Amino acid sequence: MPDKIRVAVIGAGALANRVHYPSLRAMPDVEIVALCDLVESKCQSTGDAFGISRRYTDYRRMLDAEKADAVYVLMPPYHLFDITMDVIERGLHVFIEKPPAVTTFQAESLALKAASKGVRTMVGFNRRFIPLMRQVRAMVESQGPINHCVSVFYKAMPEALYYRGAIDYLHCDAIHAVDALRWMGGAVDEVASVMGHFGWTRENACHAVVKFASGGTGVLMTNWATGGRVHTFEMHAQGISAFIDPDREARIYTPESPQGRVITTQESAGTDEWHVYYGFFGENRHFIDCLKEGKEPETNFTEAARSMRLVDDLYAAAA
Repeated sequence: MPDKIRVAVIGAGALANRVHYPSLRAMPDVEIVALCDLVESKCQSTGDAFGISRRYTDYRRMLDAEKADAVYVLMPPYHLFDITMDVIERGLHVFIEKPPAVTTFQAESLALKAASKGVRTMVGFNRRFIPLMRQVRAMVESQGPINHCVSVFYKAMPEALYYRGAIDYLHCDAIHAVDALRWMGGAVDEVASVMGHFGWTRENACHAVVKFASGGTGVLMTNWATGGRVHTFEMHAQGISAFIDPDREARIYTPESPQGRVITTQESAGTDEWHVYYGFFGENRHFIDCLKEGKEPETNFTEAARSMRLVDDLYAAAA
């Protein structure tokens, strides 16, 4: 892989403009060679904003015309599969946003195809790359293995209708909390769960307890029928407990610090730029570094499919 990674981007939506284009543009070892969006006005405005001269409204034309090392597919989940397959079949490395697909079967199919073509893949589970989360996990694990962890995600949108009903809330959005639970605790052996539907006809809440292969336990709490957005985590090991709100701060308790040591998310990241302290820059940097070093990214398609599979298991356990 060359020292400078040539990237083509499919998608010029609001999140892409807020987090992915700025992250890639800030990296001296990345060249954004072209971008594509079906909506020409979005394509033109993003190209102007980030100085990208090669612009397309047909992604296949872009993939055939441009010499890219990797492709970002920043599209809704119901558009991902065919586009991502087209990228993989051309032997190009690929980054996609979460969720990796509409179904677990699709996610696993993408992982199998990528393996057969020898391409590197990554899904944007940015919570794993929040500097505060990574710093705190390292602090906890320095005292011993995590024996208990908690992943909480609440929102005030009881009619959890994503993309007009193309995908459920747990696979689509709350999967952030599911994936973070796996990241903290490791492989899952057993699952017990309760689903709820509050103020709506479909499931919009899931509360679960899992047993990890390590022997530790994890708790998942998601509920879209609440008063507002709350997204917090806990990590515990013998002699240390950490309570993390990655939007604000972490408080770490030890026998030496019974009042709790506080680390702010901006302090951990060294900046108050949201796309950096909330993990988006870090996930992009990780993907580029893995391409340069010939390593498999941490949240590759196979790993992402495991988080999708755990969501399936949560539904099945509650049936």
